[in-house]
Amino acid sequence: MDAQFWLIQAFNGISYGALLFLLAAGLSLIFGVMRIVNLAHGSLFLLGGYVALTVIRTTGSWLLALPAAALAIAVVGLLMERVFLRPLGFDPLRQVLLTVGFAYLFQQAALDIWGGDNLDITPPRVLTGSIVLGGLYLPAYRVFMIGMALAVGLMLWLVMEKTRMGAVVRAAVDDSQMARGVGIDTSRVSMFIFALGAFLAALGGAIGGAFLGIYPGLDFAILPVAFAVVIIGGMGSLMGAAAGSLIVGLADNFGKALFPEISYFTLYAPMVQILALKPTGLFGRD
Repeated sequence: MDAQFWLIQAFNGISYGALLFLLAAGLSLIFGVMRIVNLAHGSLFLLGGYVALTVIRTTGSWLLALPAAALAIAVVGLLMERVFLRPLGFDPLRQVLLTVGFAYLFQQAALDIWGGDNLDITPPRVLTGSIVLGGLYLPAYRVFMIGMALAVGLMLWLVMEKTRMGAVVRAAVDDSQMARGVGIDTSRVSMFIFALGAFLAALGGAIGGAFLGIYPGLDFAILPVAFAVVIIGGMGSLMGAAAGSLIVGLADNFGKALFPEISYFTLYAPMVQILALKPTGLFGRD
């Protein structure tokens, strides 16, 4: 195997990791603030792809479809948190069971509205070609995914580290009871984070629709991978979500390329090793 093979596989792994970051960053923040595992997060990813496809079919604009899908599903997430999750209080079992119910509800609704066929989002022509770099032909859409993940990651970092809202969110992640004790409205923080998580998941689904396709079952197929990212990186950590996405993306791609028979083992083996050495994840708080 020559150097070109390794470079291309590394690039493919990084681009897949970029997509996973959009999905896992919101999932990690939701757990960090609300202390619940949102099992409907994969369904929000799937719905984002379907809504984006509908916007494209209606308006013909792929550029409009990305923010429209993300904002529409952010409103769905907002309603989920305000109307259903918030009245349950902080009972983790009830919240997890409710999100499981939403996952099946969203899956059935998607099947009824958009049918059971595999669908694809066609990106603009400028993103369908390749970029030549050092003799390597890199698909332009994968480069776009990496760029989008970097832009979103930078924006989230600036908000979380350089603004008052970010300080409030970090306080709620570190110790929600203490945050409430000093006057922080953790209820409003939870609402904001859940809507942000839904926004990022839907944006990932809209972008991933041209990469993975859109089909019934994609939500439950992508959810375990997102959990692997969060577990490796550490709950509630943006840096952890970025590192976990990179590790899982590379492990998945190299595993399928080098050891296709045991690709699932190569995907989840890093998670097991990291959990054995640091149970809270690479950037999780002990």
